[in-house]
Amino acid sequence: MPLTLGITVRRSPRMSTPSPGGEWTAQRRLERAEALGADRRRFRELIAALGSGERSGRALSRAEAGEALDHLLDGRCTDAQAGAFLIAHRLRRPEPQELAGMLDSYARRGPRLATSQRRVLSFGVPFDGRSRSAPLLPLVALLLVAAGAGVVLHGGDPMPVKYGLTTAEALAALGLDRRGLPWDAVNRRFAAEGLALLHQPAHFPAAERLVPLREQIGKRPPVATLELLWSCHPGPHLQVSGFVHAPTERLAGEALAATGQDELLLIKGMEGGVELPTNRVAIASHRQGGAAGEAERLILRARDHGLGAPEVPLESLAQWRDQAREALAGSGPLRPGLIWNGGFLLWRAGISDSLQAGLTLAERLLEDGAVEDRRRQLADALAGELALRSGDTPPAGHPPDPAGC
Repeated sequence: MPLTLGITVRRSPRMSTPSPGGEWTAQRRLERAEALGADRRRFRELIAALGSGERSGRALSRAEAGEALDHLLDGRCTDAQAGAFLIAHRLRRPEPQELAGMLDSYARRGPRLATSQRRVLSFGVPFDGRSRSAPLLPLVALLLVAAGAGVVLHGGDPMPVKYGLTTAEALAALGLDRRGLPWDAVNRRFAAEGLALLHQPAHFPAAERLVPLREQIGKRPPVATLELLWSCHPGPHLQVSGFVHAPTERLAGEALAATGQDELLLIKGMEGGVELPTNRVAIASHRQGGAAGEAERLILRARDHGLGAPEVPLESLAQWRDQAREALAGSGPLRPGLIWNGGFLLWRAGISDSLQAGLTLAERLLEDGAVEDRRRQLADALAGELALRSGDTPPAGHPPDPAGC
């Protein structure tokens, strides 16, 4: 016979209070969610999609990514939510459709330049500036404008993570401080002269409100990648963007193609910018024809064209200003890089038929003084604009040149 221990198992009576998974906890959750408000509740859902781990997490759709950035730009989420989203998105790494959605948001919320009939080149470089190598883009921009192109630059004040020399600071050192221009004046000057600078604190304050969050996070969020790809010029243009890591090439190409940007020139430039180096192999890719277009891989060496030169370090703004003045006069350590980059872009923009023709034109514009003349004309016109806005009488003839050139 089987042994029995004589143990009586008592069944607990059914509890009158619902289990933790019952209706009362569901009601509690609903009440707390409603207290957040519709916007914060929705943003919490978007954070959960990105930050739920490998099994249950997922990438956002294009529409969701645009919606999320709209919330960030409009301030329709808490700072804690914004920080959580930016970090979660960085860790997961953005996908092309997400960047496309973020570009949609910037197109909705950001300022827009009037379309130009010039051949326009729009540049996307890291907003946190340069800390090691002397920038060439401000000088290249002047050379391109002197050649008849339209140039659109984007940037802001010094910001994390580098707090480096910004495009706006470099232009100001050349007597072209456009940070105080209202957007209507930026549009007018671009139509008349072919040069525009979007200065984020003045012209896109909704995006600027994310900078303190980026300071507290201390790492670049995907918004930093967005800044390399976005242009405030909605019309046809050659988008010139810098990159460092190889995956960015595919990411940028697919995202911009999805938004209808037909032409993209990606350059593995110095410090993530758009300047071809003069001391090593330069790598770039040029895609034309939108999503269906083939990317042309470009491997170039400055030394093959007599322009090999060591990288010029950035030691101070004052030193860079002096070197920039020399380059505009056709001499100094920045001259080879200016000709190399200016000629390359004249070629890729279709202003010159070949790389050699572009280099020849760039050198001639410098040697003839056309680039410096154009800089002075821009500085004079800017001084007159600012004088009119301040209520002063514009000076006759040439006003004192802030660049001292």
